[in-house]
Amino acid sequence: MIESNDSVRVVDVRSPAEFAHSRIPNSINVPVSQIHGRLGEFSTGPVVLVCAAGTRAAEASRLLSAAGIDTSVVLQGGIDAWAAHGGELERTASAPWAMERQVRLAAGTLVLIGLLLSLAYDPLKWIAGFIGAGLTFSALSNTCGMARVLSLMPWNRRCG
Repeated sequence: MIESNDSVRVVDVRSPAEFAHSRIPNSINVPVSQIHGRLGEFSTGPVVLVCAAGTRAAEASRLLSAAGIDTSVVLQGGIDAWAAHGGELERTASAPWAMERQVRLAAGTLVLIGLLLSLAYDPLKWIAGFIGAGLTFSALSNTCGMARVLSLMPWNRRCG
């Protein structure tokens, strides 16, 4: 669809940091959190929505449909599937880490700090419990509060 129709636009709904790291050539970045404020950009022709694996792109498609815009399709499997099937990617070596990697680092660091500090003051063990509960909720709800917080950090707000 992308190769056969010049009017098709590829919109990547990942964070600016993820987009800066790797992207489909000629795609534009509109993070899913900004869809409502940029609806006008989606009303002119077909749009292919892309994210890492397809979840956020599906969410963006639902938001567009709810706003009466039905010109979008979701790239199934996301940018990961695109690359796995030989699709070209532009990459920036100096871009921030992918959000999933940042979440793993933050969660692991908080658990380790909570565990070490609990050796001196036992109630601090609940830091690890809180992070564990958050990760469990994240998996069950298919959302990630820590990723939302990390996306607000300066290194994740710049466009690449």
